[in-house]
Amino acid sequence: MEASASTPERILQRLDWQVIRRLDGQLQGDYRSLFYGYGIDFADLREYQLEDDIRYIDWNVTARMDTPYIRQYMEDREITAWFLLDLSPSMDYGSAAALKRTRLIDFVTTMARILTRHGNRVGAVFYGRRIERTIPAQGGRLQVLRLVNELLKQPYLTRAPFTKLSALLEGGLNAIKKRSLIFVVSDFISEPGWERPMKLINQRHELIAVRLWHSSEVELPDVGPIIMEDAETGEQLYVDTHDPTLRARFRQAALGREVALSEAFKRAGVDAFSLATDEDLVRAILRFARLRQRRRR
Repeated sequence: MEASASTPERILQRLDWQVIRRLDGQLQGDYRSLFYGYGIDFADLREYQLEDDIRYIDWNVTARMDTPYIRQYMEDREITAWFLLDLSPSMDYGSAAALKRTRLIDFVTTMARILTRHGNRVGAVFYGRRIERTIPAQGGRLQVLRLVNELLKQPYLTRAPFTKLSALLEGGLNAIKKRSLIFVVSDFISEPGWERPMKLINQRHELIAVRLWHSSEVELPDVGPIIMEDAETGEQLYVDTHDPTLRARFRQAALGREVALSEAFKRAGVDAFSLATDEDLVRAILRFARLRQRRRR
């Protein structure tokens, strides 16, 4: 069932039962593997001990003192999180039960609920043809319901200028002043130019890129002659999907986009989370948590 057929309350109840309770069981309520980089403040210096993480060695002090010293940190318990949300036409692609927008709503609702029930605040910036709406960061269950309600009200765009993800990222840079945890949720089908603002955001905040995709964007199904339409421009093209050469070229182009995106995220120093529309949300989030844990070691 599409998210638009439900109320915010029903969506939240469904995710509380089907996703968040399962995550609590798997993570024992400890979500630091997802949010570990945020809100860490320098506290003190002390001499290095054998069990310490070498990444925290202060090399300048070590050179002056002629013995290893490490930096100690304390965690800021309160997190302010922001969702920068791509709601351009390509995000409405997919099957009736697996639209990218539907998965976006489920992901945002889940993360917002997890964050706010621990006393944190969440806000959002919506992008459609332009920056459509900014929802200031607040806490509590009502804020989660407000986010869901505003997402459900956001119109589906049948035509729009080609997505400029840079506009969404620059909007986030301008709107978010205090250091925050930021999720950029998009399919990253966009005009070039978004790498630089993404890198700037990552320098000021902790940034997680969530890339949504549908299986047919990677592997063209063999369903015979069809008319394909560009979700952004409306341009149509007749193709015969029985043609194995066409399907192979499509697959190769998709792999090329994957490689280019991965390289862009690496250059920006950003953790990227790939989320398929038909993937179990709990398994996907746990997969990402394990990846973050490995990178932390």
